This record gives sequence, structure tokens and C-alpha cells, in this order.
Amino acid sequence: MDTPENVEDAIEILQQLGLKEYEARCFVGLARLNTGTAKKLSEITQVPRTRVYDAIRVLEAQGLVEIQHSSPQQFRAVPLEEATQTLRAQYEERVERLHHALETVDVVDEDDESPVQQIWAMTGRDAIETRTEELIEQATNEVVLVIGDESLLTEDLVDTLNRVSTDVDVVIGTLTESLQEHVRSAVPAATTFISGLEWLHGEYTVENETAIGRLLLVDRSTILVSSIIPDSKKEQAIFGEGFGNGLVVIARRLMAQGLIPARDPQ
Repeated sequence: MDTPENVEDAIEILQQLGLKEYEARCFVGLARLNTGTAKKLSEITQVPRTRVYDAIRVLEAQGLVEIQHSSPQQFRAVPLEEATQTLRAQYEERVERLHHALETVDVVDEDDESPVQQIWAMTGRDAIETRTEELIEQATNEVVLVIGDESLLTEDLVDTLNRVSTDVDVVIGTLTESLQEHVRSAVPAATTFISGLEWLHGEYTVENETAIGRLLLVDRSTILVSSIIPDSKKEQAIFGEGFGNGLVVIARRLMAQGLIPARDPQ
């Protein structure tokens, strides 16, 4: 039996959320039926009939499936909204347990001396956005952000920028006037400017050339620079810490035109 692509996607996601393959296949199968017997479910999911019962018992225990004890037994998935809330709660509970476990593990540190200059690399838009927001939240004096791609101005980022303390200067650079107006409306407390860094996405950018996604400078001591791969649209980034870090020094000078004049680097 051919399986639609969106069905396979749903099965894969359910497995990522912790269900085993047969459990995921049975749940998706029931989501396609009003009610179903083990025989019918086996036919549309390609799960062996004897394994359907095992999968259904697990799904029932997790609150995802209901059973009618008739002859033969009938099964049905709980409403989609209810199932989504249940899965979200289970996932968030696992994340909290993971956070607690990692937070309380013993730290093995054989070298008490940390390097003054550190440069790290990371990949993935979600991870980079999370790190961007964390760095912004840690700011005590100034946040300077240059946005090279409009898609990076997400609701979560806007919320983070709007939560910055009033004691912290927020300066945001954009590549176009239309995006600048959007930023002014979304983050009214920020100082905005049109970036003069043409190499971000300017007229000299070659088609299919990797482009800068975002430049973030926090308290003149921490820098994050990301790039976007043209074909895959995957974002990757490097970030450095330490006032004397060469990457930070270069970024401060490149971004100086957008900083508050009274506080430009000397």
C-alpha cells in the first residue's frame, strides 16, 4: 500500500516525540479513521495484527487512544487538539527532566584556567535564534543587531528585544527602509538605522553567494555572526566572547557607523 508523504511525516514526528514505530503508525492510522478494528488498522498501517493490540495498549495508557470493548474491539484516536496537548505536555516534561538532570550532574574540570578569547560555531536556525535571544537577555549596557535577512525578525526575537531593560541601549540596523519601518513599529524603544555594510546583501552580492544573516554585538564584548546558505537556506553561525577577541574588535569597527555616536568605539 502506498503511504502519502504527509502520513510518513506524521509518523516520523511522532517517533521523534517518543513513540515507537508501530505505536506511531497505529495512532496516525486511527487519526484517518472515525473508528477502526485491529484488522482494519493492520490493513491501512501495515502493522502486524498481533502487534496492533500491543501498540493500542501503549497509546491508551498515554491518553492518545480510546477503546470500545465490543466484539470485535473498536479503537479511535482522541481529538487532534487533545492529542496535541498531551504530546506537548509529555515532551515538555521530558525536556524539564533533561534540564534538571544536566544541571545537577558533576562537572569534571581538570583545567581551572579558561582561555581569554573564545570562538565557537553552531548550526541550525532554531539554535542560533535561541543563542541570539540568550545573549540579548544577558546585555547590561548595549545591544547592537544588524539584520541581513528579513525572515530572521521573528516574533520571538521581537519579544526578546522588547523585554530588554530600559537601562540597555538597543540599536538595530536593517538593509532596507521598509524593514527599518517594520522594526520601528515592532520595537519602538530601539534606535534604528540603515546598514551601510553593502557586503551583507548589497548590489555587489553575487547570485547564490552565501549571505550574512545577522550580526549581533552585546556590550561591546560578545559577537555573533551568522550566514545563510543560498540553496538550503540553512543558517550557521560563529560567536566570540572577550573584549580583546579579534573577531569582536573587527565587528565593533565594522558596525561603528550604526552605534550611538556618543559611544562609538575609539
